[in-house]
Amino acid sequence: MTGLSDSFQRPITYLRVSVTDRCNLRCVYCMPEEGIPLLPMADILRYEEIATIVQAAVELGITKVRLTGGEPLARLGLADLVAMLSPIQGLDDLCLTTNGVLLGRQATELKKAGLRRVNVSLDTLKPERFRRIARRGRLEDVLEGIEAARDAGLTPMKVNTVVLRGLNDDELLDFAALTLKDEWHIRFIELMPFTDTARRDGSFISVAAMKERLESLGKLEPYDGHNDGGPARYYRYPGAPGTLGFISPVTEHFCEGCNRLRLTAQGRLRLCLLSDEEIDLRGSLRDGAGPEEIKVLMLAAVASKPRGHTLGHGPALHECSMAQIGG
Repeated sequence: MTGLSDSFQRPITYLRVSVTDRCNLRCVYCMPEEGIPLLPMADILRYEEIATIVQAAVELGITKVRLTGGEPLARLGLADLVAMLSPIQGLDDLCLTTNGVLLGRQATELKKAGLRRVNVSLDTLKPERFRRIARRGRLEDVLEGIEAARDAGLTPMKVNTVVLRGLNDDELLDFAALTLKDEWHIRFIELMPFTDTARRDGSFISVAAMKERLESLGKLEPYDGHNDGGPARYYRYPGAPGTLGFISPVTEHFCEGCNRLRLTAQGRLRLCLLSDEEIDLRGSLRDGAGPEEIKVLMLAAVASKPRGHTLGHGPALHECSMAQIGG
């Protein structure tokens, strides 16, 4: 195995794999209520194709793979893919991000297949507000999924909360209080304004403003126990069993330390979440490209990775939806 670095000498060790563009929720900041035009299943990577790409990526130096969507658990047989990926030598971390609605039914099977841990997206602790934000589903199913994942050993589990002013920012202290009693690991995320409306409607709230409110529960102390190479900066209250993480893609972007690539549901290797520049791996695979040719394409992609995004200067407009990119 060799190390993999881009032209700015950033080590590239992390691959996010979107396994589907389907989702069983319609979260207000992610997808329109009517949904999106769905890709034909023939255009979505087969599990065997994903396994081929991941094997090549790991041989180049990728050590962490996260399965995303859409909602990855909405794709049938996801444990089969996990079982294909988990034995790959050199893959140190295989994890999943999910909205948690279907997690209770699949947690044990996923753990047996070789999944290490999960992150669960949860934006409210109030059932009626959950319905308003997600537009579908039940909060109770997500909470049951979290408990099932804990019981199965898919830990440490992190809960991802996108904070929106006027919608759920009044729950900052409620989420934070969970970390005082139990090993909850909450990550607060700034809204990424992908449209002009998202920027103008006043729903954006900065990490700095979040921290200021959270200090009313106690002093936030830096914590480095979750140093997983991701973008979050972690803190904890004195003596608390849980932690608080902050992800600030807008006000304190982390491009200088970006270590990731993204594989979209239709098999395109995306160089930056906020850039439409992609390299088509699916087409090459289906035209007969072997593992070594896939590696050459991946190396070319890494060499073209941009220095950073321009989200702070205006909304990001994309040909693909977040559900197809995988976040």
